[in-house]
Amino acid sequence: MGRVSGKVALVTGSASGIGRAAALALAQEGATIAALDRSSNIAITVARIQEIGGHAFAIQADLRTEAACAEAVATTVHEYGRLDILVNAAGIFPRYALNETDQAVLDLLFGVNFNGPLFLCKHTIPIMQQQGGGSIINVGSIHGLCGGRELIAYAASKGALLNLTRTLARSYARDHIRVNYLIPGWVLTEGELAIQAQEGHDEAWLRTQGERLPTGRIQLPEDAADAIVFLASDESSQVNASILNTDGGRSFFTIL
Repeated sequence: MGRVSGKVALVTGSASGIGRAAALALAQEGATIAALDRSSNIAITVARIQEIGGHAFAIQADLRTEAACAEAVATTVHEYGRLDILVNAAGIFPRYALNETDQAVLDLLFGVNFNGPLFLCKHTIPIMQQQGGGSIINVGSIHGLCGGRELIAYAASKGALLNLTRTLARSYARDHIRVNYLIPGWVLTEGELAIQAQEGHDEAWLRTQGERLPTGRIQLPEDAADAIVFLASDESSQVNASILNTDGGRSFFTIL
């Protein structure tokens, strides 16, 4: 316990899935949480953090505009006086084939999966520079490395996020700001269940598919959250510009 005590974390996508698990895990380890999401369910996450004795407040916002990102950062610093950890966990992953990909699809996918993280980093990094350092964790995808069938816009947005991660890590390493990219795997989240339901699959089907993965099960939000805590803590002080997989090795074997 206490691996991130005294630190303030802004966690996007905190109303569900990996974002919620990360917010809870960081709070359990002593961080104060600014829990951000466009959904009103963000209040549930804040309540859960408070139930375990943690400190958190909710920011309900749509991060597809720079103004919203700047306000979220400013609100966090106004409330808590600092910002040490940024977790860009918010993301959407609808499937679109090439012939279905138009400007509206690109605007949506890049707005959430790339523009939001970029603008949050833009407004967070000056704060971290003033404080003498910080940690940024961008939640990516295996598809950001190797693409995916009928995932034109999604894979491109996650590939762009990977390059943003590496560029920022190189640019601000001397400021003791670390930026890393997490590949969480095939995660059993509310969003994934909704996507699979549209294709006629239920949770039992997902878990059966997970048995075919390298470690024999589908990943859970908590698997990613544990890695996020590590990357946010001083234990990873020399981990920068890295890709950390919590997908049981699936990305490695897929790329091979």
